[in-house]
Amino acid sequence: MNYYLVPFIFIGLIILISAFFVVKQQTAAIIERFGKFHSIRQSGLQLKIPLVDRIAGRLSLKIQQLDVIIETKTLDDVFVRLKVSVQYKVIRDKVYDAFYKLDYPHDQITSYVFDVVRAEVPKMKLDDVFVKKDDIALAVKAELNDAMSDYGFDIIKTLVTDIDPDAQVKQAMNRINASEREKIAAQFEGDAQRILIVEKAKAEAESKRLQGQGIADQRREIARGLEESVEVLNRVGINSQEASALIVVTQHYDTLQSLGEETNSNLILLPNAPQAGSNMLNDMVASFAASNQIGEAMKNAKKKNE
Repeated sequence: MNYYLVPFIFIGLIILISAFFVVKQQTAAIIERFGKFHSIRQSGLQLKIPLVDRIAGRLSLKIQQLDVIIETKTLDDVFVRLKVSVQYKVIRDKVYDAFYKLDYPHDQITSYVFDVVRAEVPKMKLDDVFVKKDDIALAVKAELNDAMSDYGFDIIKTLVTDIDPDAQVKQAMNRINASEREKIAAQFEGDAQRILIVEKAKAEAESKRLQGQGIADQRREIARGLEESVEVLNRVGINSQEASALIVVTQHYDTLQSLGEETNSNLILLPNAPQAGSNMLNDMVASFAASNQIGEAMKNAKKKNE
């Protein structure tokens, strides 16, 4: 065996092995022949001419995401940072355009996102930026689709994932929100106190009404009892005036007895002599008689005038 042939055999095996290559799933390989584009190879085991063909590059056909952070100013002169996430992929039929027309697709996409966002956000107030973030995302997607489709890229979706105003603006917004909530809480507390006062007044009014009704019933029963007592005394030969005096004296001593039973009572009843009740009754009878005489005199005077 000629040992000088071994190196050539070894080199030949290497060249033969290098003719085969593998392309992964969801990947496209670009083959150039002598520096010129030759073909695009899809996933699987592929074959190329050694020393003639070379793999110029590989492109992923998976959906990729690019996060772009933009700082811009709103219509009410508030600086805000937005994070726009762009989901895109290489169109399978336009791998050639995606590989040869753009060197840095990320930079191209970033430039378009900056252009659209800085054109849309300055037209809105800060509150509208939060509300209309989907409109901003749709505007970015429409602009990117028109621009990047010629380069072999398909924009799947754009999302405004973060809106971050200046720290002082956020603190001011938090204070405004807190003030609004405190105002609402104060209104609810005031309404609750007003309802409590109204209900308390209604309860007191109902209590007074029932108390007055109870006092009226009590006085009615007392009058009925006095009437029955006078009738009983009249049956045994005691006239009405004597019966009234007897009842007044009896009530007087009953009151003294009730006061004596209360150890912690600080009520002083004056006068407390037995004849005081009789004197009070005489005064009442005299007053009634005087009022009757005055009434009769007024009636007679009216008749004379007529």
